[in-house]
Amino acid sequence: MAYVYFNPNPANKRVGDCVIRAISKLTNQSWAATYLAVTLKGYEMCDMPSSNSVWAAYLRDCGYRRFVIDDTCPNCYTISDFCRGNPQGKFLLATGSHVVTVIDGDYFDAWDSGNEVPILCWSKEFLNG
Repeated sequence: MAYVYFNPNPANKRVGDCVIRAISKLTNQSWAATYLAVTLKGYEMCDMPSSNSVWAAYLRDCGYRRFVIDDTCPNCYTISDFCRGNPQGKFLLATGSHVVTVIDGDYFDAWDSGNEVPILCWSKEFLNG
């Protein structure tokens, strides 16, 4: 389980587009294709593409389901912990302010977010906890 640097942003920006970067990795699309698709969903919903409801609707349209992560230890269960517990599968994790993709136990991000605390998970697969 490891952090893997991933930043498909064509301008190499690391702030404000974590949703687009994460969905890009999760869906195996380019940053530009993801940006356009999520922006079109925002236009359809009359809301900003960074709005949780917009990108969540986009993921649902792509066949993903949302799971709430158990909060037995709300401040100590990290993205790294999630990776150790889910060594197989593709997941998008959301914290209160960040979004990151996990694939087969590795988390892909423009910075090492392994100590962040996830609260939601999106997946097409079974969630181990």
